[in-house]
Amino acid sequence: MTGFALFLLFAPSGGGRGGGMGMFLFQMLAFVAIIYFLMIRPKIQQEKRHRARLGQIKRGDEIVTTGGIMGKVVHVDDDKLTIKSGESRLIVQRGRVGEVHTPGTEEETKRS
Repeated sequence: MTGFALFLLFAPSGGGRGGGMGMFLFQMLAFVAIIYFLMIRPKIQQEKRHRARLGQIKRGDEIVTTGGIMGKVVHVDDDKLTIKSGESRLIVQRGRVGEVHTPGTEEETKRS
């Protein structure tokens, strides 16, 4: 911020009734910043990681769809995945995958 903006932000109010408009604006900006860094930014980062993980799905990965169907990927197309769940083969949209578990990664060894 420039010196003039800081002066306006912390300038004493003329009425002597309170902190003035500058302090109110500062408090509102602080509140918005706190909300952004505690709620909005982590959600955006989580969605980015999930989208990147969906783009890396390959044959042999185990997935869980958002509908709760668990299966192993047997074929990968652009936007479609063919999975084997039990004795059935299903075609699932890539965007409907909720979790991806790649055999042999740290996630698998932690759960064992």
